[in-house]
Amino acid sequence: MDDVTEFRDLSPTTLADVLGRGQVMDIGVRPPWPANPRVAGPAFTVRCPPGDNLMLHAAIHRAEPGSVIVVEAGDVDYAPAGGNVCAVAQRRGIAAIVTDGVIRDLAEVRAMGFPVFARGVIPIPGTKKAVEPLNRQVRCGGMQVDVGDIVVADEEGIVVTPHARRAQVLHRVALRQ
Repeated sequence: MDDVTEFRDLSPTTLADVLGRGQVMDIGVRPPWPANPRVAGPAFTVRCPPGDNLMLHAAIHRAEPGSVIVVEAGDVDYAPAGGNVCAVAQRRGIAAIVTDGVIRDLAEVRAMGFPVFARGVIPIPGTKKAVEPLNRQVRCGGMQVDVGDIVVADEEGIVVTPHARRAQVLHRVALRQ
C-alpha cells in the first residue's frame, strides 16, 4: 500500500485550494454524524449496481489495511453498508468507507467510531447477487476516482488527489505554507 503519511495532516480545505473544484466530491457525500475523524488513504474502488452490495463485501476482504473504500452505489434506495459491513471493515483495518449511496444502522456504526461518508441513511439492506470487477474507475460524489488515488475526508469535505499528481500536490502545498 502507498504511504499516505504526508496527507494525514492536510485538511480537505488545503488540498482543495491546490487541486481545485474538480477533485472535490459534491456536498451530498458527508459524514452522517458530527465529529467524524479525518481520514486519509489510497482508494480501493468498488461499483455496486442498484440494490446490491455483494462487491462491497468482497472489497472489504481484498483491500489493504489503511485503504479508503470508495463505492459507486447504484442508488439511494438500498444501503450497501451498515453495522456488520462497517464492523468487518474496521476489524480488517480499512480507514473509511466513502459512498455516494446511503448507509443503515447509524447508531451502531457511530458507536463503533468507524468513519463513513454517505448521502444519508435508510434502513433497507441491499441484496448480494451481482458480481462486478473491483478496482476499476468509479464515479462517486460527482467525480471520477481511480484505484490508488489519495482520499482525504473529514467534516469539511472529501478531496481526491490523483495518484499521478501526488508529489506535485505535496510540493504545491509546501510552497503555500
